[in-house]
Amino acid sequence: MPHATTPDGVGIAYQVQVQGEGAAPLVLLAGQANNHHWWDGVRDDFHADRSTITLDYRGTGESDKPDEPYSTELFALDVIAVLDDLGVDRADVYGTSMGGRVAQQLAARHPDRVRALVLGCTSPGGPHAVERTNDVRRSLVQTQPVAARQALLELMYTPAWLAANPGPYQTLGDPNMPAHAQRRHLAASNGHDAWQLLPSISAPTLVVHGTDDLLNPAANAHLLADRIPGARQHMIPGARHAYFEEHRAVASPLVLDFLTTNRTTS
Repeated sequence: MPHATTPDGVGIAYQVQVQGEGAAPLVLLAGQANNHHWWDGVRDDFHADRSTITLDYRGTGESDKPDEPYSTELFALDVIAVLDDLGVDRADVYGTSMGGRVAQQLAARHPDRVRALVLGCTSPGGPHAVERTNDVRRSLVQTQPVAARQALLELMYTPAWLAANPGPYQTLGDPNMPAHAQRRHLAASNGHDAWQLLPSISAPTLVVHGTDDLLNPAANAHLLADRIPGARQHMIPGARHAYFEEHRAVASPLVLDFLTTNRTTS
């Protein structure tokens, strides 16, 4: 598996699937404490039109796992290192959950590298964001691992989808992450605050969210769409946090249509 080396000497594993011709490659950014397998269920949806690039965040997968502070700004620099290693000047970027926070940093701080942007089930972070409720927080920190896992599953997917799709699930975190990396990822996501950066995003932007997302409340979609100049917003009725997988029949064509429409306008 190829690795890019960041300016601070960290090896970042990345994965490329080459498909399509003539379109910018699509960078897919996963959620907190997850590796590139987050996208396994839907990645092929994009290959009729373009190549895809994923990476294992530092602390996950085959990437290095230094025990030092992480941040969404630092994760964005890791993405830049991957693009540089591949010789890619500009890419489309689709980030979900914490990956959407990383994508905000990437588009705001490195506008020349992002052609079009999709932000899924994410938030601006900081004091302006709408936080999950205390009930949701408590459900995720139960002392019984089985109960905590079930709570997370039900925040990600509807009961009907879970009944029809018994797993394995790739969105519940990298099972091989060391404890220090899990803590560093949590701190990075919790420390994200892009409110002041959002108005500087110049890439065409689509904000996507499930109406029933309690893990990252749906009100955050409205905040992002209102704060980013010219951003479009699409709410998927009944969808929870992993809308991109459970509602892939809606979400993937929606994203592809947006990227294709903006192919010649940026």
